[in-house]
Amino acid sequence: MALHFTADEFGARKRRFLAALAERKLDGALLFAQESMYWLTGYDTFGFCFYQCLYVGADGRMALLTRSADLRQAQHTSTLQDIRIWRDGRAANPVGETVAMLRDLGAGKRLGVEFDSYGLTHANGKKLEAAFAGVAELVDASDIMVRLRSMKSPAEIAYVRRAAELSDAADRAALAAVRAGADEGEILAAQHSAIFAGGGDYPGNEFIIGSGRDALLCRYKAGRRALDANDQITLEFAGAYRHYHAAIMRTVVVGEPRPLHLRYHAAAKEALLACEAAMKPGATAGDVFQAHCGVFDSHGLASHRLNACGYSLGAKFTPSWMDWPMFYANNDWVLEPGMVLFAHMILMDSESETAMCLGRTYLVGQQGAEGLNCADLDLQLR
Repeated sequence: MALHFTADEFGARKRRFLAALAERKLDGALLFAQESMYWLTGYDTFGFCFYQCLYVGADGRMALLTRSADLRQAQHTSTLQDIRIWRDGRAANPVGETVAMLRDLGAGKRLGVEFDSYGLTHANGKKLEAAFAGVAELVDASDIMVRLRSMKSPAEIAYVRRAAELSDAADRAALAAVRAGADEGEILAAQHSAIFAGGGDYPGNEFIIGSGRDALLCRYKAGRRALDANDQITLEFAGAYRHYHAAIMRTVVVGEPRPLHLRYHAAAKEALLACEAAMKPGATAGDVFQAHCGVFDSHGLASHRLNACGYSLGAKFTPSWMDWPMFYANNDWVLEPGMVLFAHMILMDSESETAMCLGRTYLVGQQGAEGLNCADLDLQLR
């Protein structure tokens, strides 16, 4: 089997999950998030775009219901022994087969469900609730795995550190490629090449790359352009290793920087270091956001900043590498040692069409935060 962790590691994770079920007085859980399946068993697939369900009983018994295309995937990449297949066809009823599987396993009457998951569409969620009416009580337990996964083990941290190394390699490759006349596609290719050549994986979402006016965008968009003699380019990307992510964000200036570039970068660097200082055990995710606001607002930049400034990172799948908690106002999620956090300072001035972004990944330790990548926070000029 292609397992990335030891049996002891998976055993410890399972015990933590079963303890959480017991605390919630749940007889079992129906897991639909691919991240949950990967964390608990190693199961590695993009097959969650179709219906699949992992049942975990309070007694520790596990069974996966999936499609035939993922049978060997589950056998090869996971610790699972009980793998059941629902058949594709016009009369396919995987939700009904989920009920039958749980009856066969003697599942209890109070089951937690990951309703908040890309792996469970609204349509299938409605079918699930209808099928289990009178069979079992379904309780929203979407937060259990999210909280367990937010705390990284030493084995996971080792993968995060490797992902951080890959992100730095992608950063160096991008900076080497940025120049007047360079095509965005050339820069993007250099980043991905560095990561794949280093043994990395596809990221959970597309890299952000945009120059000129598009440097003000916080999302990937199709289409490429060549850089002008005086230009700006915003890059947000992540090294990914065994699906664990470490992200970097920066705006690079080509040619002569505008005075606003210099002013905004100074504010972004100050804000990032303020957020870093706030990332300590016992602080909240809201405290980190407030540190970001405090700096930007003191510089008169409230209208140019966003309403969130980062989030947790870990093993994530398409369509996003973002995880919980997120840094926004009054988020009371308490930070603890072992959390991996990405803070991004984003300034988008639409009136002057000036962008400036700066961000990197941190590991929360006993005393505070350790920067894992992007050691040089200076404004990059090309």
